[in-house]
Amino acid sequence: MTRLWLVRHGPTHAKGMVGWTDLPADLSDHAALNRLSLYLPDAPVVSSDLSRAIATADAIADGRYRHPHDNRLREIHFGDWEMRGHAEVEAEDPELIRAFWDQPGTVAPPGGESWDGLASRVGQGVDDHLSTAASDLIVVCHFGAILTQVQRALGVTAVEVFAHRIDNLSVTCLNTGPDGWSAEVINHRL
Repeated sequence: MTRLWLVRHGPTHAKGMVGWTDLPADLSDHAALNRLSLYLPDAPVVSSDLSRAIATADAIADGRYRHPHDNRLREIHFGDWEMRGHAEVEAEDPELIRAFWDQPGTVAPPGGESWDGLASRVGQGVDDHLSTAASDLIVVCHFGAILTQVQRALGVTAVEVFAHRIDNLSVTCLNTGPDGWSAEVINHRL
């Protein structure tokens, strides 16, 4: 069995839909980062290639082996909706944004990525890293990326998985092995 420790990056304090925009994380809560580092196992760390995930991974690595950053672990690509508020986009195209959130799957923002596209991309990245992991792997990434793996572990729909919170600097621990995937803890705050 391998345990996948998914850590959401530190907060950006941005308003709007933040996907591939490379915003820095606020890592000023040193006590929280220390608690997080102490909670995690002595295992390799990999992160998305966006600076908010890289900086968070570096802050909690604490001597752990760091894999190169992986762009497959990025947040969903919001395309033309990137950095815009929900109300602003809804005023322009209410049917598309409602379908995107209420019927996640193949619906994508203009120039962006669907939920299914995100799940496939992140799943491939996670699988590649798990194939070389001995027993534990720490992945520092994003809200949507983490939810895709929670969906996988729970075997639920995208709509059902959206009911889960994934807070900044939280830990979600999933197990994978010959018997499949399961969730040990989701959105654990320290």
